[in-house]
Amino acid sequence: MSVRSEKIMFTGTQGKLAARLDRPPGTPRACALFAHCFTCSKDVFAAARIAEGLTAHGIAVFRFDFTGLGASEGDFANTNFTSNIADLLKAADHMRQKLSAPEIIIGHSLGGAAVLAAAGEIPEVKAVATIAAPYDPGHVADNFGDHIREIKEKGEAEVTLAGRPFRIQKQFLDDIESQDQKTRIAGLRKALLILHAPTDEIVGIDNASNIFIAAKHPKSFVSLDNADHLLTRRADAEYAADLLAAWASRYIGVSRPEPAFRPALKTGAGDTLVIKSETGKFTCNMDANGHDLIADEPLDYGGDNLGPSPYDLLLSSLGSCTAMTIKMYADRKKLPVTGIAVKLQHDKIHAEDCDDCETKAGKIDRIERELEIAGDLTEEQRQRLLEIADMCPVHRTLHSEIKVETRLTKG
Repeated sequence: MSVRSEKIMFTGTQGKLAARLDRPPGTPRACALFAHCFTCSKDVFAAARIAEGLTAHGIAVFRFDFTGLGASEGDFANTNFTSNIADLLKAADHMRQKLSAPEIIIGHSLGGAAVLAAAGEIPEVKAVATIAAPYDPGHVADNFGDHIREIKEKGEAEVTLAGRPFRIQKQFLDDIESQDQKTRIAGLRKALLILHAPTDEIVGIDNASNIFIAAKHPKSFVSLDNADHLLTRRADAEYAADLLAAWASRYIGVSRPEPAFRPALKTGAGDTLVIKSETGKFTCNMDANGHDLIADEPLDYGGDNLGPSPYDLLLSSLGSCTAMTIKMYADRKKLPVTGIAVKLQHDKIHAEDCDDCETKAGKIDRIERELEIAGDLTEEQRQRLLEIADMCPVHRTLHSEIKVETRLTKG
């Protein structure tokens, strides 16, 4: 499965925040917002692996660096738990405007405490999940050790966390001590999943117990047996992602409004139906002979980049037809072809720059196609397969006279 990963910058509480959107092919089943652990980044192993796992289940994942961390702007020393909550709300607002509001919100470690605090302020969220989260945000102060006294007396101190120096101010301590998580969790009114390892040495299992007791149903707890706090083993992160996707499936994709426009067009086998989506400026939903697809324009063209552009789909059609035609010929001739890749690019060139084109004025469309064929083949066999590429039906259609007949259907 081809996952599209897009870098995004959006406005946070203290400047631009760096984000990444991991999106499955086609229309996502739902969108999830992920909050990383304390002093980590959106690219920490657990975040990346869980995002990868969720996209495999058709769920798009938006993850970002909190203020002052990773590639985000701002001074970490000026942040606190309250500003993390505010950044999460900014991220949800960006998703709401540019993609789709999050139906799932997931937090790892202190990020888990943050999503418990923020979820109640994001009405679209139906499911909340925490991974190795502390019940009380004040738990994070355990990482400061003997520096706590210095922070309180001098107003700030430099603390080494995960091998890196961070400046911690007294306002951070005051903020985490003032949080009322018990009330927030009790009033969550959303489905809750708690994932925690019983052997977690950073955030003890009693934190999961306290969250579970404070929460109202529906709530679930799953033990991440033998996992470490940061889920550094790939198998643990993948297991967590599979659990999240299976659990969330009960709550996502429900209560969606019925589409306002239902076309009168009748389709049958072999037909393709394209319907302009009600969300997004150019987004189109497609039923291609029973297969769901999505099309859009890139951000540079005013679209939302939720799917391939019409020209992307055209190139995909030619490329897939090319690969299939080569494969069919190789099988028929029993050629040892072990892999086929087709790279395509579309642009427009001046007709006068094309020596073998019939058109001599204006601009013409040019598609460049590059083949890679793996296998123990002779040069003669490779050249023959190159010739076969031009025989694919879509290639022939593009080179033949095409007549498109259009008519209106009464709704």
